[in-house]
Amino acid sequence: MNASVENQIHFHELHPQSKTHPKEVLEGLKSVRKNLNPKFFYDTKGSELFEVITNLEEYYPTRTERKIFETYSQDIAEVCGIDSIIIEPGSGSCEKIQLLIPNLKPKAYIPIDIAGDFLLDSVNKLAENFPELPIHAVQADFNQLDNLPNELPNGSKLVFYPGSTIGNMEPEKALEFLIKLSEWIGNDGGILLGVDLHKPTHQLNAAYNDQQGVTEAFNLNALDHLNDIFEANFDKENFSHKAFYNEQLYRIEMHLVSDCEQCVEFEGEKIQFDEGESIHTENSYKYTRKQLSSLAADAGLTLKETWLDENELFSVNLLVRA
Repeated sequence: MNASVENQIHFHELHPQSKTHPKEVLEGLKSVRKNLNPKFFYDTKGSELFEVITNLEEYYPTRTERKIFETYSQDIAEVCGIDSIIIEPGSGSCEKIQLLIPNLKPKAYIPIDIAGDFLLDSVNKLAENFPELPIHAVQADFNQLDNLPNELPNGSKLVFYPGSTIGNMEPEKALEFLIKLSEWIGNDGGILLGVDLHKPTHQLNAAYNDQQGVTEAFNLNALDHLNDIFEANFDKENFSHKAFYNEQLYRIEMHLVSDCEQCVEFEGEKIQFDEGESIHTENSYKYTRKQLSSLAADAGLTLKETWLDENELFSVNLLVRA
């Protein structure tokens, strides 16, 4: 890191990355309906597979949201306002915000991510592209972050939460999350939120069951990840990928289905599977615009503006305090 970049980037370590306790996984595997936190998708191989997924023909969300940002960047800036403090929970590679920075002209950028080394690498690359932008990188689990660091710059705050990641939250958790973000932005800020929209079942099913089998590999890789970090002996050859749109609950469900009766050892405990029994690995809720407006209202927020692609597959929304 050269001196100019070092002066540009301020690093705040609030939650050091820690090893996941096996108890968390065991509780899910021993439940009546077995489940696994989707964070276990994302070891190195899983992250690489997800990058491939985002470029698949069937998987529309990433390219569609990107097209919205590219098409409406200037309009988004006019509605959101320039010179704000942009806060991005779960910032990852900081790639999408770069489509908006030239027009938003932020006073500072605050990426938040639990993976400290990855966070530093991402903001170093960002600083090279935007050498005048002050960056306050926060290493923290944003789900456990109630308050922002005191050392951050003052100014109107815009929370940037793209990718329809809010769809991975149960509705009550999504509501709690929006309430917390409302506290972060205060009365003069906003939340720029990516949300995947409800659409025909066949279209959603295709997006999570691609013909190349990449999503299948991504789902099954979670079992390899568990084997790597815990004392476990999952054999992914004994499981199958299953993803479908639950029309009653407006969500894609991802499962790993046991192809046979089997017993898996995990940290000294035996986990019994019946043939056809599944591990529920992820939900991805899809919203109608009416449902999103109602969720925002329950959080004390107003849906001020919505930007859509030409086929109305995906939405980018500005929420402000009511």
